[in-house]
Amino acid sequence: MKIVILNRDGTINALGSDEYVASPDDWVALPGALEAIARLNRAGWHVVVASNQPGLGRGMFDMATLNAIHAKMHRQLAAVGGRIDAVFYCPHAPDEACTCRKPAPGLLEQICERYGVDCEDIVVAGNCLVHLQAGAAIGAQLHLLCTGESEGISPDQPLPPGWPEGSRAHADLAAFADHLLQKAGAAPA
Repeated sequence: MKIVILNRDGTINALGSDEYVASPDDWVALPGALEAIARLNRAGWHVVVASNQPGLGRGMFDMATLNAIHAKMHRQLAAVGGRIDAVFYCPHAPDEACTCRKPAPGLLEQICERYGVDCEDIVVAGNCLVHLQAGAAIGAQLHLLCTGESEGISPDQPLPPGWPEGSRAHADLAAFADHLLQKAGAAPA
């Protein structure tokens, strides 16, 4: 089974006000991101989201709001022929002791367990250091997307110190999808 684990904010959608997406109105897809997911789906990739959602733990929004945000994301994806198979999230605030808040690998381990795949066989792609650190902790294949938190990083230059070794950089989700599709011998379209 081919699985890509994406982080949400800054990878699929723009960061909201104050770096949070706290309502469906705050959720705005990045240009080309939904179409990139649809292309991956057509090539046989299962796309799963792993996201820290400390706004729940801090009381900034409730589960009904988070569900409405994800419903909007799923509707817009369906409109372009794409899908996200599942959304895994950590609801804890940063000061809570948990094993699921990235950079801890708990969410990614849950995904591997749910889908019955070996951790080193999955692809982890996202725009933030903690997402790639979680992927590195389980031995996944790592891909940095130079959007959101990482928009100041050039995909054509070496990564700054501190990024997990072996991470490959791409301009955005569309460029990452092109890379995976070309690697598999499929036309990027």
